[in-house]
Amino acid sequence: MKIKIIFLIFFLIFSFSGCDAFVRKFTRKPKKNISSQQEMVLVPEEYPSLFKDKEEQYHYYFSFWQSWHTEFINSLIEKTSHKKKISCLSAVINNLNILRDLLLDEKRADLEKYINELQILRDKLSKDIYTTQFNWYYNRAETLRKNILQNYSYSKIKNYLK
Repeated sequence: MKIKIIFLIFFLIFSFSGCDAFVRKFTRKPKKNISSQQEMVLVPEEYPSLFKDKEEQYHYYFSFWQSWHTEFINSLIEKTSHKKKISCLSAVINNLNILRDLLLDEKRADLEKYINELQILRDKLSKDIYTTQFNWYYNRAETLRKNILQNYSYSKIKNYLK
Protein backbone atom coordinates (compact mmCIF):
# COMPACT_ATOMS: atom_id res chain seq x y z
CA MET A 1 0.00 0.00 0.00
CA LYS A 2 2.84 2.36 0.90
CA ILE A 3 4.46 1.57 -2.43
CA LYS A 4 1.29 2.49 -4.26
CA ILE A 5 1.00 5.81 -2.43
CA ILE A 6 4.68 6.64 -3.04
CA PHE A 7 4.29 5.69 -6.68
CA LEU A 8 1.18 7.87 -6.94
CA ILE A 9 2.95 10.85 -5.34
CA PHE A 10 5.92 10.56 -7.73
CA PHE A 11 3.56 10.21 -10.63
CA LEU A 12 1.65 13.39 -9.66
CA ILE A 13 4.87 15.33 -9.13
CA PHE A 14 6.20 14.39 -12.55
CA SER A 15 2.89 14.99 -14.30
CA PHE A 16 2.37 18.45 -12.71
CA SER A 17 5.91 19.52 -13.42
CA GLY A 18 5.17 18.68 -17.05
CA CYS A 19 7.44 18.59 -19.98
CA ASP A 20 8.67 21.57 -21.93
CA ALA A 21 6.82 20.63 -25.12
CA PHE A 22 3.51 20.48 -23.29
CA VAL A 23 4.04 23.93 -21.81
CA ARG A 24 5.03 25.41 -25.17
CA LYS A 25 1.98 23.93 -26.83
CA PHE A 26 -0.46 25.80 -24.61
CA THR A 27 1.27 29.15 -24.10
CA ARG A 28 0.03 32.11 -26.09
CA LYS A 29 2.30 33.25 -28.88
CA PRO A 30 3.07 36.96 -29.27
CA LYS A 31 1.07 38.85 -31.90
CA LYS A 32 2.81 39.76 -35.14
CA ASN A 33 2.91 43.31 -36.34
CA ILE A 34 0.26 44.00 -38.96
CA SER A 35 2.49 46.64 -40.54
CA SER A 36 5.10 44.01 -41.36
CA GLN A 37 2.73 42.38 -43.86
CA GLN A 38 3.09 43.48 -47.45
CA GLU A 39 0.23 45.43 -48.91
CA MET A 40 -1.62 43.53 -51.59
CA VAL A 41 -1.88 45.27 -54.93
CA LEU A 42 -4.75 44.26 -57.15
CA VAL A 43 -4.30 44.79 -60.84
CA PRO A 44 -7.57 44.79 -62.75
CA GLU A 45 -7.60 42.29 -65.55
CA GLU A 46 -9.84 42.71 -68.54
CA TYR A 47 -11.25 39.57 -70.00
CA PRO A 48 -12.16 39.38 -73.66
CA SER A 49 -15.84 39.49 -74.48
CA LEU A 50 -17.64 36.26 -75.28
CA PHE A 51 -19.10 37.88 -78.36
CA LYS A 52 -17.53 39.37 -81.45
CA ASP A 53 -20.27 41.94 -81.94
CA LYS A 54 -23.74 43.00 -80.79
CA GLU A 55 -25.43 40.80 -83.39
CA GLU A 56 -23.88 37.66 -81.99
CA GLN A 57 -24.79 38.73 -78.47
CA TYR A 58 -28.38 39.40 -79.56
CA HIS A 59 -28.62 35.93 -81.16
CA TYR A 60 -27.21 34.34 -78.02
CA TYR A 61 -29.64 35.92 -75.56
CA PHE A 62 -32.57 35.68 -77.97
CA SER A 63 -32.06 31.92 -78.18
CA PHE A 64 -31.81 31.76 -74.39
CA TRP A 65 -35.06 33.69 -74.11
CA GLN A 66 -36.75 31.28 -76.55
CA SER A 67 -35.62 28.18 -74.70
CA TRP A 68 -36.62 29.54 -71.27
CA HIS A 69 -40.00 30.70 -72.54
CA THR A 70 -40.63 27.27 -74.09
CA GLU A 71 -39.51 25.66 -70.84
CA PHE A 72 -41.97 27.84 -68.92
CA ILE A 73 -44.86 26.87 -71.20
CA ASN A 74 -43.90 23.20 -70.91
CA SER A 75 -43.78 23.50 -67.12
CA LEU A 76 -47.33 24.86 -67.21
CA ILE A 77 -48.53 21.99 -69.38
CA GLU A 78 -46.70 19.27 -67.45
CA LYS A 79 -47.81 20.75 -64.10
CA THR A 80 -44.31 20.78 -62.64
CA SER A 81 -43.44 22.37 -59.32
CA HIS A 82 -44.44 25.92 -58.57
CA LYS A 83 -40.82 26.89 -57.92
CA LYS A 84 -39.76 25.69 -61.38
CA LYS A 85 -42.48 27.76 -63.07
CA ILE A 86 -41.39 30.88 -61.21
CA SER A 87 -37.69 30.29 -61.90
CA CYS A 88 -38.35 29.73 -65.64
CA LEU A 89 -40.36 32.93 -65.83
CA SER A 90 -37.63 34.83 -63.96
CA ALA A 91 -35.04 33.57 -66.46
CA VAL A 92 -37.30 34.71 -69.31
CA ILE A 93 -37.49 38.19 -67.81
CA ASN A 94 -33.72 38.33 -67.16
CA ASN A 95 -32.90 37.43 -70.76
CA LEU A 96 -35.36 39.98 -72.10
CA ASN A 97 -33.78 42.63 -69.86
CA ILE A 98 -30.40 41.85 -71.41
CA LEU A 99 -31.93 42.08 -74.89
CA ARG A 100 -33.53 45.40 -73.94
CA ASP A 101 -30.11 46.84 -73.08
CA LEU A 102 -28.87 45.96 -76.57
CA LEU A 103 -31.64 47.90 -78.34
CA LEU A 104 -32.07 51.54 -79.25
CA ASP A 105 -34.71 53.61 -77.48
CA GLU A 106 -37.34 53.15 -80.20
CA LYS A 107 -37.62 49.38 -79.78
CA ARG A 108 -36.63 49.36 -76.13
CA ALA A 109 -39.90 50.93 -75.01
CA ASP A 110 -41.94 48.26 -76.81
CA LEU A 111 -39.91 45.47 -75.28
CA GLU A 112 -40.37 47.00 -71.82
CA LYS A 113 -44.13 46.60 -72.26
CA TYR A 114 -43.66 42.87 -72.81
CA ILE A 115 -41.30 42.65 -69.85
CA ASN A 116 -43.86 44.41 -67.63
CA GLU A 117 -46.58 42.00 -68.77
CA LEU A 118 -44.32 39.06 -67.95
CA GLN A 119 -43.61 40.52 -64.52
CA ILE A 120 -47.35 40.84 -63.90
CA LEU A 121 -47.73 37.23 -65.01
CA ARG A 122 -44.96 36.17 -62.61
CA ASP A 123 -46.56 38.10 -59.73
CA LYS A 124 -49.96 36.50 -60.34
CA LEU A 125 -48.39 33.07 -60.71
CA SER A 126 -46.39 33.44 -57.49
CA LYS A 127 -49.61 34.16 -55.58
CA ASP A 128 -51.49 31.28 -57.24
CA ILE A 129 -49.66 28.28 -55.78
CA TYR A 130 -51.96 25.65 -57.28
CA THR A 131 -52.13 27.27 -60.76
CA THR A 132 -55.92 27.45 -60.67
CA GLN A 133 -55.99 29.85 -63.65
CA PHE A 134 -54.00 27.54 -65.91
CA ASN A 135 -55.78 28.57 -69.12
CA TRP A 136 -55.14 32.27 -68.54
CA TYR A 137 -51.44 31.71 -67.78
CA TYR A 138 -50.99 29.43 -70.76
CA ASN A 139 -52.80 31.73 -73.21
CA ARG A 140 -50.97 34.81 -71.94
CA ALA A 141 -47.57 33.08 -72.14
CA GLU A 142 -48.25 31.82 -75.68
CA THR A 143 -49.47 35.23 -76.83
CA LEU A 144 -46.41 37.00 -75.40
CA ARG A 145 -44.09 34.40 -76.93
CA LYS A 146 -45.70 34.78 -80.35
CA ASN A 147 -45.60 38.58 -80.21
CA ILE A 148 -41.98 38.74 -79.11
CA LEU A 149 -40.93 36.21 -81.76
CA GLN A 150 -42.80 38.21 -84.39
CA ASN A 151 -41.55 41.66 -83.39
CA TYR A 152 -38.03 40.94 -82.12
CA SER A 153 -36.59 38.35 -84.46
CA TYR A 154 -33.14 39.36 -85.67
CA SER A 155 -34.31 40.13 -89.20
CA LYS A 156 -36.68 42.81 -87.87
CA ILE A 157 -34.42 44.16 -85.17
CA LYS A 158 -30.96 44.28 -86.79
CA ASN A 159 -31.25 48.01 -87.62
CA TYR A 160 -32.15 48.86 -84.02
CA LEU A 161 -29.12 47.39 -82.24
CA LYS A 162 -26.77 49.77 -80.45
